[in-house]
Amino acid sequence: MNRLWYTTPAAEYMAGLPVGNGRLAAMVLGDPACERLALNHEWLWRGCQRWRECTPAAHLLPGVRQLLLSGDLAEGTRQGDLAFGGPGGGHPEHAENRVDPYLPAGDLCFRPDHGPVTDYRRELDLDRAVVTISYSADGNRFRREVIADCCSGAILLHLSATQPFSGRLTLERKADPECFLTRQVADSALALDGQFHGGIAFRVEANVRPGRGTVRVDGDGLRLEQVREVLIAIAIGTSVGTRSPAEECRDQRPDAVSWKALKKDHACAWREERGRAEVKVRVKDPGLPTDARIRQARAGQADAGLPLLYFEYGRYLLQASTLRGDLPPNLQGRWNEDLNPPWQSDLHHDINLQMNLWPAEALGLEYAAETLFRHIERQVPHGRKAAHDLYCCQGVWFPIQTDPWGRCTPESFGWAVWIGAAAWLTQHVWWHYEFTLDVEFLRDRAYPILREVAAFYESYLVADADGVLQIVPSQSPENRIEGGGPYPVTLCVSAAMDVQLAQDALSRALRSAEILGVDAPCQARWRALLAKLPPHQVGSAGQLLEWNREYQEVEPQHRHLSHLYGLFPGDLFDPDRTPGLWQAARVALDRRLAAGGGHTGWSRSWVACLYARLGDSAKAWEHLVHLIGDFATDSLLDLHPPRIFQIDGNFGGTAAVLEMLLQSYHGELHFLPALPAAWPQGQVSGLRARGGFVVDFSWRKGRLEGALITATANGLCTVLHGAGRYLVTDEEGRPVRTTTVGHRLRFRAKAGRSYLLAADSLTA
Repeated sequence: MNRLWYTTPAAEYMAGLPVGNGRLAAMVLGDPACERLALNHEWLWRGCQRWRECTPAAHLLPGVRQLLLSGDLAEGTRQGDLAFGGPGGGHPEHAENRVDPYLPAGDLCFRPDHGPVTDYRRELDLDRAVVTISYSADGNRFRREVIADCCSGAILLHLSATQPFSGRLTLERKADPECFLTRQVADSALALDGQFHGGIAFRVEANVRPGRGTVRVDGDGLRLEQVREVLIAIAIGTSVGTRSPAEECRDQRPDAVSWKALKKDHACAWREERGRAEVKVRVKDPGLPTDARIRQARAGQADAGLPLLYFEYGRYLLQASTLRGDLPPNLQGRWNEDLNPPWQSDLHHDINLQMNLWPAEALGLEYAAETLFRHIERQVPHGRKAAHDLYCCQGVWFPIQTDPWGRCTPESFGWAVWIGAAAWLTQHVWWHYEFTLDVEFLRDRAYPILREVAAFYESYLVADADGVLQIVPSQSPENRIEGGGPYPVTLCVSAAMDVQLAQDALSRALRSAEILGVDAPCQARWRALLAKLPPHQVGSAGQLLEWNREYQEVEPQHRHLSHLYGLFPGDLFDPDRTPGLWQAARVALDRRLAAGGGHTGWSRSWVACLYARLGDSAKAWEHLVHLIGDFATDSLLDLHPPRIFQIDGNFGGTAAVLEMLLQSYHGELHFLPALPAAWPQGQVSGLRARGGFVVDFSWRKGRLEGALITATANGLCTVLHGAGRYLVTDEEGRPVRTTTVGHRLRFRAKAGRSYLLAADSLTA
């Protein structure tokens, strides 16, 4: 069963069980003495900095470039940071950045009247998206169920018991000097209204429907007397958009039907939106609570099913973060209890936000990817202005960190002078085309933003004395070249990641224009630019270099692996097309790990993805297991040191499992590229692949048994390492004509048709 379950309440917020429907979310703590639902709304950001602007600085760019090109990186960094770095982070005047924080809406608390508790159980059903808490007290059996309703949009808490019970219900919020609160209490409803000084307004409502018994006003709360069951519907609204908070709350009220019917409709809607993808592996269920399994894993005891549960949990969290949502998951997805969350619980553009969406396309969660597309499109108007104000460039510039207001301003002094965010984000719009081959999407949504990013590079690249087009200022987020002086030296000429991002951005724009048959002059310019980008550099130990030359590394164990973008999530490095760079990337990864790298949850999940991409199943599995053992709370939520909940590692771990089972770079299917030895037998269905394919396949004793490949568009299907190993038949069992090129097996696929790939009995 896809469940997280426990025999004790959550000892801390991060050990709670999350529910969400994209718009609203709650963390369920499960304390028998005081149930707490910590509430969130995706648009509840303070809102004081919605109209912030860049300070024009383009006139300073030539001077900074001259310093960096001449080799004076320390002074170039100092002047570059002061010119383009924004107010926050390590600013010498200790200025505050202007990113608005993502904030909690408040807590719904229920304090029942009963004595000591026995036979306690707390669980999250991932397939139905229901949290259930049950226990016995005073001869009564109590049950609490919580859903983030996919149908009405409300958070629903259902309380029941075998005998009548009583208790007190309140809406609460931590004291916040920046928020003016008012409370309302009626016969069967609670309301909490908030107004941030200079920011947005919000409202939380709790409407109570008792089954028998009575509900009465009790000070600032409600008293439940001798009820057998009660349904509490929690709605949250904000002043963002055209409706008032109260109007948004009214839209979330569920129909007056039974709890059983509400729960059933929710579960059906949840399963329908879950996508077709299924991963089933034959592993032993130890029958232990989830926290006990994690403790055993930390002690080194093998549990082949725990990474599979982690995968399913990541899929659940992505669905719960985006299903009815407008915004992509932030650093904590949708779940934050702090008034001053780490990094504002913001939208980070130098790995974290991208990692959140890594599993979306393969799992078929198009609504999740859509939240990112909207985020990108929301930034374009101000991104154009920022590109002009900061660098006098065409196209768009996106910041390294931001909030949902679509403002593109540098806010992370010391890291903000980086121009690669837009290129990295738009990788996802290109992925969507690769997975779907949806030409309408490419024309109407993907190509316009890809063209904007290419336009920025056209006007930002600068030729050196040899005619090579350099990226300057450049940075390798969030690493440093030297540690001396008042703050780290980070700016340089053509860091490896920036070159890779430029290569990707220009190549995607060029390929899109070719497919669409448009912008011939642009195509010619982009080809010329690609030909003049700096070559990738390999160091004295055979490692891919992070910068344009071999500096003494200040942090050889750095958590970021920016220079390996071209290996994963990019596809620039390939064992057949670029074997030298493929091997150099492997050496760079091994060296980073040998020095102690991968010491955050998201970093460790990236490492697992990189080794899966390299086809190293043992290493990929090792780091996936360590991700869970070293960087997970009792409820499997991802951690960033020292002990901060940050959700990106959950999604990165989910992506790592997908990379182990199927890769489809360049539209070529690679089955079981890094299958872990712990999973010798299993099957997958409904997984999407680049090239417009949906695939089902099974394996036994670590080898592929067969695959069903369904084409969603006409095109060439290529199976890596398939030549001489497999036969292809159509739906009627007729042989399909195939060709081979090296180890590649190829055949023509037609939209809507399915093809069976089976082992050739003569070579099996």
